[in-house]
Amino acid sequence: MKIRLFFIILCALAISRTFGQDTEPDDGSRVISTAVPFLTISPDARSGGMGDVGAATTPDTYSMFWNPAKYAFIDKTFGFGIGYVPWLRSLVNDIGLASVVGFGKIGDKQAIAASLRFFSMGSVMFTDNDGNELGEVKPNEWAIDATYARKFSREFSGAVAGRFIYSNLVPVDLANLSVQPGMSAAADVAMYYHHEMEIKGLSNASVDFGLDISNIGVKMSYSSTSTVRDFIPTTLRLGPSFTMDIDDYNRISISLDLAKLLVPTPPVYLKDHTGSADSTDANGKRVIYKGMDPDVSVVKGMIQSFYDAPYGFKEEIQEINLSVAAEYWYNKLFSVRAGYFYESKYKGGRQFFTLGAGLRYNVFGLDFSYLIPIKNNNPLQHTLQFTLLFNFDNTKKAEKAAGTN
Repeated sequence: MKIRLFFIILCALAISRTFGQDTEPDDGSRVISTAVPFLTISPDARSGGMGDVGAATTPDTYSMFWNPAKYAFIDKTFGFGIGYVPWLRSLVNDIGLASVVGFGKIGDKQAIAASLRFFSMGSVMFTDNDGNELGEVKPNEWAIDATYARKFSREFSGAVAGRFIYSNLVPVDLANLSVQPGMSAAADVAMYYHHEMEIKGLSNASVDFGLDISNIGVKMSYSSTSTVRDFIPTTLRLGPSFTMDIDDYNRISISLDLAKLLVPTPPVYLKDHTGSADSTDANGKRVIYKGMDPDVSVVKGMIQSFYDAPYGFKEEIQEINLSVAAEYWYNKLFSVRAGYFYESKYKGGRQFFTLGAGLRYNVFGLDFSYLIPIKNNNPLQHTLQFTLLFNFDNTKKAEKAAGTN
């Protein structure tokens, strides 16, 4: 019995790859696509309310996804968080990203953390060529990871993380069609700099800088026979943040992130005499007209991503996404947030504003975010994202702090 495998995989990819088009559009846009794009979805409502900023913001439970080196500077002993991101809620109600993360400090200089992200694509009905239903399945993807962070000085820390990624887009018995789940292993490398400042008129101030290279990992394949393997979304994220305590009750932070995919840019292929198909060489390989061959190793692809754009430096700049945000805290109990995200129209065209709020009471924390699209529809538009947090101090530390006060 033949199954419409090609159609099913395209549908699954259309659901999961919502950060840009997977083929080169006629208007000249040049979107970079990868496998498992769910790894680029903001899993927490704090960063979700700040335009996806997180490289150098103050450390929190969800630092794992933005810069794990920040854990070394977190002011709690241990904690965990639970989050949920509804996806394409205006169309369906069973697609979303769930996450859980936990961390623990080891003394004053070290920290460990682990997390799990699970992306459900809802229910998909499989049919044969005659339209007969073969059964309903639920494609899904998930990633589990762990990190170790350490202070190297009073102002500088670093971290490394390991990650296992599993992508099951066609979770049925299709062995005769050589279909299999995609799997990959990846690593993150991160650094964080925190410098306290004295500014007249302010009770306290600090400047921070973060750098994170995430998802440095092996390519992924969904076939046991094909030699085609897709890059996973290796991403460079860096940026500064400035925080100032106006007085004992009011704190304001301003942050900026720059992010770029470290995977090859699609080249422009030479067309044949008909102008409707790509020209091929004697080996059947498409002939590149502009740009560089994207079929390279992971490490070479990361290096090549800085200079392989077919249209030169201008296109390389277009591949950098920008996020800027502000956050206000009152008495470390209540916060309001706002952010802006920009992506070039030639690389996906996402542009949106975000709003957010947070509440902290004793060990309990709750964050919300809301996204307002400017250009192009967004899977998160007009939906509420939330994160539930619990942070704890050990008894001795809490008693010492109470005695000091």
